[in-house]
Amino acid sequence: MKRLTHIGSDGRAQMVNVSAKPLSKRRAVARGKIWLQRETLDLIARDQIAKGNVFATARIAGIQAAKQTAQLIPLCHTLPLGQVNIDIVASKDGAEVKCTAQTIAQTGVEMEVLVGVTVALLTIYDMCKAVDKEMIISDVQLFEKTKSAVATVHDRHSEKTRRS
Repeated sequence: MKRLTHIGSDGRAQMVNVSAKPLSKRRAVARGKIWLQRETLDLIARDQIAKGNVFATARIAGIQAAKQTAQLIPLCHTLPLGQVNIDIVASKDGAEVKCTAQTIAQTGVEMEVLVGVTVALLTIYDMCKAVDKEMIISDVQLFEKTKSAVATVHDRHSEKTRRS
């Protein structure tokens, strides 16, 4: 079994030191679902929820939350997020929220997308709780994560020298 990197040799929680890791292009996708009554979905579609445009507000909340992940989860690194997208697709029994984030950093963006999708779902819940007492948030999960090398200034300079 792998050693937990957030636990030091003395058993105390610690922030993982990523300073020696190279920069990589990191991307992650998380998804989650909220089950809503048909009547609630109709109110959302007609923009008749008293608190405002539900899906537009949830998108902003999810993006904002992803950007604040390091403030919410104690051992997460602060990341320079290059992109955060929240996509919301309604269905006959609810809505699916997908959060995609991308960065060039020394650690991944899994926590950012999980926080983004969760807060977007919670925002939908909060905005609709007055009209729907049967909502269920479910299936929040990391769907995809990728990492690829990034050319450094030194690599690009070497490539130009080789071509000359």
